[in-house]
Amino acid sequence: MKPAASSPADGPSRRRFLQASAAAVGAGAAAATLPAAAEASTAAHLDGLDRLILLGTAGGPPPEPTRAWISSVLVVNGKVYVIDCGRSAVTQYMHAGLKYADIKSIFLTHLHADHTCDYYNFFLLAGFGPDNDLNDGIVSPVDVYGPGPAGALPPRFGGGTAPTIDPAHPTPGLKQLTNDAIDAFAYSSNVLMRDSHIPDVRTLIKPHEIAVPDAGARPLGPTAPPMKPFLVTDDGTVRVTAILVPHGVVFPSFAFRFDTPSGSVVFSGDTSRSENVVRLARGADILVHEVIDIAFYKKSGYPPALLNHLEVSHTDVSAVGKIAQQAGVKTLVLTHLVPATSSLVSPASWKQRAQQGFDGRVIVGADLQQIPIAR
Repeated sequence: MKPAASSPADGPSRRRFLQASAAAVGAGAAAATLPAAAEASTAAHLDGLDRLILLGTAGGPPPEPTRAWISSVLVVNGKVYVIDCGRSAVTQYMHAGLKYADIKSIFLTHLHADHTCDYYNFFLLAGFGPDNDLNDGIVSPVDVYGPGPAGALPPRFGGGTAPTIDPAHPTPGLKQLTNDAIDAFAYSSNVLMRDSHIPDVRTLIKPHEIAVPDAGARPLGPTAPPMKPFLVTDDGTVRVTAILVPHGVVFPSFAFRFDTPSGSVVFSGDTSRSENVVRLARGADILVHEVIDIAFYKKSGYPPALLNHLEVSHTDVSAVGKIAQQAGVKTLVLTHLVPATSSLVSPASWKQRAQQGFDGRVIVGADLQQIPIAR
């Protein structure tokens, strides 16, 4: 995640930065959307091939006008595996030319809102069934894999106390998140099952909370001690393994590796620099790694709590090439860009710094970009 909007206590420097950023967004919004449009226009020649599609490439949670939030898919043998479900993932999925009926599984790296806020929409909206203008919809159960309950909340940065939402269940995992979303939309679902004969959404979701091997990990630290990758699922075509990664105070937070007949793809999830990512990505064809420009934020007047969050939760772009080189991957794809607006940090700047120390190919991710999986 990247920082939330400022409060009055953040001071004039913070307000000036936000005003300047907004002006830059307005000036550069059209240009910033061009890479996504260009990549999308060339996607047709990849139809039928196993491929990686970047649905959204921005970090959150503040809305980003030029990119959708983080979400990716792998298309393997005509089946679709969704990795994270940030803002607009459901819409971007359709823009990518994919069928909701082809979704095999969904994987959530962690439960921050910018990775999960469109998760339930896949079922609430695309689960309406195929009797619509597109003749498409989720009609059979989808396996969803993600974190279980954290088990404890961290102390407030800098001391003092913070309010707690739902004190009886302050650290819900995937199953409770799913059940609570189903309950929250009960009226809509109940009415539509009666007057439109939509499927019962409860029959379309099969949530699986990923069991973490005993490697000494704890919710209050260490959250990602050195460990070996472990198996999450194997459907006979795609084998998925995971490892814990350090994402500030969040626990658990996962990176995923997908081994497919066409090649291997690793998703770092949100993480600071981690040897666990290197272990998981060893010899992979593609490493999809989050990046942040820490220097940009240090010079922008952010409050200490937000700067600390950014530094301990994410990987600076200057370090990511060395991670890819150490893991021996062929292609490094940058995503979860923070800041995401091209007028603030250009694609050329991202690429130049990520290439340092890396002999392979660097791709600065763009929304709806499609990349073939090939050994």
